[in-house]
Amino acid sequence: MKKILIISVFVAAAIAVRPDDSAFQASLTPSMAIHPKSTQINGLSLSIWGENPQKGAALGFVNGSTDESKGFSWGLYNYDESYTGVQWAIANYSEKSFIGWQYSFVNYDQGYFKGLEWGFVNVAQETHGVQLGAFNYAEDLDGGIQIGFINFASNNEWFSKFPDQLAKGFVFVNWSF
Repeated sequence: MKKILIISVFVAAAIAVRPDDSAFQASLTPSMAIHPKSTQINGLSLSIWGENPQKGAALGFVNGSTDESKGFSWGLYNYDESYTGVQWAIANYSEKSFIGWQYSFVNYDQGYFKGLEWGFVNVAQETHGVQLGAFNYAEDLDGGIQIGFINFASNNEWFSKFPDQLAKGFVFVNWSF
């Protein structure tokens, strides 16, 4: 029964894949891979260094996700253009937007972040969610909370009358709702 279920899942995944897509990718580098960088992977990517649009799981040393990608990325370093899902690594980098959970030593989101950043250092341009770490920085903290040793939000509406009122940086917790 278990084997039939596993085979059924693989058959369903193969049927659901469009001609321009693939259910599996293996790569040493983006140019030395089974499929070119432009092929969307709807399934599993195993890589030393991979870079594809994806909807699935990426496991490797360096996982690059292009376009609007979704899923789970686990490796030493994850980077993306826009990602929805979970990223676990030593370092995570998101260029335009990230929605979900990032867990690493350093999380850096150059654009919009919504969800949970959990790391030693968390940096985001626009934060909607939770930054949990020793050092947290948000350019815009809007509808979010920072919990850590040092928390700083440059453009926090709640504290716009600084220095007459509260500061934009706090020890232990900082927020904007």
